[in-house]
Amino acid sequence: MGKRDYYKVLGVDKNVDATTLKKAYRKLATKFHPDKNPDDKESEEKFKEASEAYAVLQDKEKKALYDMYGHEGLRQNGFGGFHDVVTSFGDVFEDFFGMGGESGSRRRRHEQPMRGADLRNDLEISFLEAAKGVEKQVQIEKNIICERCNGSCSEPSKSTSVCADCQGTGNITRSQGFFSISSTCPTCRGRGEIISNPCKKCSGTGQVLEEKTIDLKAPAGVNDGTTLRLTGEGEAGRNGGPSGDLYVVLHVTAHEIFERHDDDIIVDVPLTVSQAALGADIMIPTLDEEVEVSVVPGTQSGALHRISGIGVTHLNNYGKGDLIVRFVVKTPTKLSAEQEKLLRDLSELDGSSVKPHQKGFFEKLIS
Repeated sequence: MGKRDYYKVLGVDKNVDATTLKKAYRKLATKFHPDKNPDDKESEEKFKEASEAYAVLQDKEKKALYDMYGHEGLRQNGFGGFHDVVTSFGDVFEDFFGMGGESGSRRRRHEQPMRGADLRNDLEISFLEAAKGVEKQVQIEKNIICERCNGSCSEPSKSTSVCADCQGTGNITRSQGFFSISSTCPTCRGRGEIISNPCKKCSGTGQVLEEKTIDLKAPAGVNDGTTLRLTGEGEAGRNGGPSGDLYVVLHVTAHEIFERHDDDIIVDVPLTVSQAALGADIMIPTLDEEVEVSVVPGTQSGALHRISGIGVTHLNNYGKGDLIVRFVVKTPTKLSAEQEKLLRDLSELDGSSVKPHQKGFFEKLIS
């Protein structure tokens, strides 16, 4: 007799979500579990069938293969049915049926080599520091390996004893029906040894909190929100696991005159009416020094002048952005009598209409 369709075994459709799939399997596995049905071959077979179906459908790659080619596709790709479920799917059995308990499962994961936690630090830098690059020092607090016990958790020169329950292996194997599952020893929590004299400096944790100064180099071209990763500068790992990473998030302050758009810099340059009308050679600021720019006669307020290659350095690349000069024609607000006369003469020449001059209080008093 051939294998039944996995979806029919669990009573779900092909679009089933992970939560519904898990509930369906839990219901069947609990009903047909060998502990509840001792010496019942039919229940044992149904338990195997449900477990095999769930093992395939909860795995995205196996599910895709099964949906396309069925049982034969799985077989040709090396899936050995329930035998593979028992050897590679023990965590699910333990979670569902309490072999070692939920806390035991947590302890197993905890006592394996664990990567240290990643850390985040926020750093404020100036506009020019972001554009040109800068070296900074970052102060952080993190857990490091205890120097006194070197992470062993035990007082130096103090002996430890082999765990009697697991015989130093760190694992206990238990038989459950027709298969066996190895779980972390609850007595030694997977260490394989008993620590009778915990380290006084770290209280037996193997780690201590320390303040550390880290040199950081922000390359030219970073921007507000750029995140720099410092590999291995996070918290220390446990049980021989690697350290985590440090992520430094940059916050760039605004500049008084420069405005940044990608790698281009925009600077507003004021012009007098006469400079805009007649043209002029003026000095403008850049990120490094002042440069001379020619203003063409008749320049309008808001006109742009682009200077290539003196903007912000492209991050992790060659070349730079551009400097864009935005001219702003300033209308005078206070005029001398001579300036006002010249402008009125100009208005008569170009035929424009202006308000007539009105004498002020002191002019009237003098006259």
